[in-house]
Amino acid sequence: MRTSWGRTSQGRPPGDRTPGDRTPGGRLLGGRLRGGRPSGGRLAALGLALALLTGACGSGGTGTGAGGAADATPASASERAAAAEKQLAKNSVVPLGGKAPTPELPVTVDSSDGRRVTVRDASRILPLNGGVAEIVFTLGLGDRVVGRDVTATFEEAKKLPQVTKAHDVSAESVLSLRPSVVLADTDTGPKEAVEQIRDAGIPVVVLDPATKLSDVTTRTTRIAEALGVPEAGEALDKRMDEELAAARAGVPEGSRPKVAFLYMRGSAAVYLIGGEGSGADSLLEAAGAVDAGTAAGLDKPFTPITTEALAAAQPDVILMMTKGLESVGGLDELLKIPGIAQTPAGMNRRVVDMEDGVLLGFGPRTPLVIDILVDRIHRE
Repeated sequence: MRTSWGRTSQGRPPGDRTPGDRTPGGRLLGGRLRGGRPSGGRLAALGLALALLTGACGSGGTGTGAGGAADATPASASERAAAAEKQLAKNSVVPLGGKAPTPELPVTVDSSDGRRVTVRDASRILPLNGGVAEIVFTLGLGDRVVGRDVTATFEEAKKLPQVTKAHDVSAESVLSLRPSVVLADTDTGPKEAVEQIRDAGIPVVVLDPATKLSDVTTRTTRIAEALGVPEAGEALDKRMDEELAAARAGVPEGSRPKVAFLYMRGSAAVYLIGGEGSGADSLLEAAGAVDAGTAAGLDKPFTPITTEALAAAQPDVILMMTKGLESVGGLDELLKIPGIAQTPAGMNRRVVDMEDGVLLGFGPRTPLVIDILVDRIHRE
């Protein structure tokens, strides 16, 4: 993720499955950056934080992200955020440490389409969702993955054959890879293709989409159980819980900024403000902020932006996806949209943007997103 106060940036809602085509990062537009250019001491601290992040994430489920819980304080928030940005910039997952788990099969699990599915072989796994693929790789089963869908854009998955055309699954492409188990979600389609895969005798486990922070561990647990590695799932859940706790420890005492999540696609004339259930609301809560749309009474995930809605929301900070901000021409053009310049965020040019494939990814890298949000949205 990148963060910036006053230059330019880019956007997507949970249902928009177009992957980011750039390396994940974050920046803050407009306003002032604290501390100016890093001193030698700050660079040394950053190096230590990055080392802690890499080592902790690679440990057997006890990592705490960009540093341990003991050093997750407001004073360390900027170092944690910088280390998290560097990790995200690699566009790479960090598997659990130690020996890769060995699936214990068969197992029979519940599928979100109402079926009971028995998995007997996890030697050739095919995730049909980028977030699901990220979890499979982080569990240590990446060498068993035989293909990917268009949304799996992290480095380890790029070399795999793609089995989707646009966002539609090609049953023929899936069957050509001879998967022993397919992992999908309720958005995977067309349904005829999923049924064709099932009719070929391949077990298909369907999962609920992840639309809020609490869904991350639930989905991880279900994937690990379906693949016969429940203990690895528990270890990854523990690691993410510790990383999230460490990130939240960096929230400055008494700071509760109001943040509005704006989803925009300027080329398609789509201008929306997030409310309850947008996905961003749970991230902002975890980062110690108030979701401005929800606080203003917006009870739908997304509502068309109006001057009245913005006046009611009165955000201190605006959060966007990077492509969305770019699609309207950057910060200066964003402020020309009626109502935005009149908000506290607009008047102070406080806009935070994050890469599309990361912000609402809700996977093992989400604690890094919280690390960055904690630092960026609480800046003065």
